[in-house]
Amino acid sequence: MFGSGLADGHTVHSADATSGTTLVTDGPYVETKEHIGGIVVDVPDVETAKYWAGRLAEGCGWPQEVRGPVL
Repeated sequence: MFGSGLADGHTVHSADATSGTTLVTDGPYVETKEHIGGIVVDVPDVETAKYWAGRLAEGCGWPQEVRGPVL
């Protein structure tokens, strides 16, 4: 089990597949007032993280965000 806060100052990317086409953009565009949950994924770079966020958005039908590591 892992628990920690989100890091400030990192670029945020959003993946949204609710329109039927997966769109990955810069910026936190998930429309919620609070963080609902998250997973920690060890990937080699941000492009891989964005790819998996898009796949997860397709699979679960909810927008996803990619945030930088907690250092």
